[in-house]
Amino acid sequence: MLQYNGKYGEYGGSYIPPVLENQLNKLADFFDSHVQKEEFQKEFISILKHYVGRPSPLYFAKNLSEYVGSRIYLKREDLNHTGSHKINNCIGQILLAKQMGATEIIAETGAGQHGVATATAAALLNIPCKVFMGEIDAARQALNVKRMELLGAEVVTTNLGSRTLKDAVDAALMYYVENPTSYYLLGSHVGPHPYPKMVGYFQSVIGKEARQQILEQEGRLPDSIFACVGGGSNAIGLFSGFLDDQEVEINGGEGGGSGTYPKTAATLSFGKPTVFQGTYSYCLVDDTGNPIPSTSVSAGLDYPGISPQHAALKDSNRANYYPVTDDEAIAAYKLLSKLEGIIPAIESSHAVALAVKLLKDKNKLAIVNLSGRGDKDVDREF
Repeated sequence: MLQYNGKYGEYGGSYIPPVLENQLNKLADFFDSHVQKEEFQKEFISILKHYVGRPSPLYFAKNLSEYVGSRIYLKREDLNHTGSHKINNCIGQILLAKQMGATEIIAETGAGQHGVATATAAALLNIPCKVFMGEIDAARQALNVKRMELLGAEVVTTNLGSRTLKDAVDAALMYYVENPTSYYLLGSHVGPHPYPKMVGYFQSVIGKEARQQILEQEGRLPDSIFACVGGGSNAIGLFSGFLDDQEVEINGGEGGGSGTYPKTAATLSFGKPTVFQGTYSYCLVDDTGNPIPSTSVSAGLDYPGISPQHAALKDSNRANYYPVTDDEAIAAYKLLSKLEGIIPAIESSHAVALAVKLLKDKNKLAIVNLSGRGDKDVDREF
């Protein structure tokens, strides 16, 4: 689906200030020329295996399956080192950054999982790190702020706009414009080319593993797969392993907030295509076409934009996207904890909630991507 210029159908591309053009063109060329080199692949795969703990298990959730009336497997990205899928991309990008001669890593984070993963990989690979975060997200994800600081990262909070993920991205981009020799490690499947291409590549390990594992354990492909969708990286990681299998239904659960516009983060359900933060994709906008703040109980899904590849998958009807309300996600968060002894991130709970709803008494075989663990959410008053 990806074209040479970073397009997914009509979506994607690179809409950036001239000061960043040379830097991102250099990054795109470097990624294409280095990522398949034997030396890079050997180091990347070794770190994923011996440090991150891959492959992550594909776990048959017996109690949840009996409750729902379908056979449900959980792809356990929550068992990765740092507790989410984010570490896959961070290891890959920082390895590239080091080879490019970068002296500093900058990143943005909402739920804090990408920030923790970035700080972790930066510590491992011995490079300084700054993480930008909205004030509201920093307050509701205080545990992850402490983890980042313990790992040696400088956490920079911003009071711009709604003080959430969108504004952390804006703050990080402004810093990058002023310091173009830094390496900007974008954590989700969004932003200008080549970031969606790179993030999609590094997260494709999820889908490759899940496809192989379900064939080994069940002897066939699943009827459907599920993932939560904010920017879209964990979802595209799982989806990528099954895109060519037309018999596999693909479902994404967006942060539905209250369930109605504009108190939502369900971009593909309520948004319109526009240029936002360096790429052309769907975005939550007002009547004049300007981006508006998103609303979700989940900091990681609380973003008004979306991956350009998810936009193309929606328009082509290859994938289905549904808003999952805050209340539905919270109920799923508690349900999985009690049924399986697994506390999911509130982000991942959106995928669990959608699976429970769509698979009820269907006797289907499904995979749900459990993108992160819920330690960071335990102290919140749900």
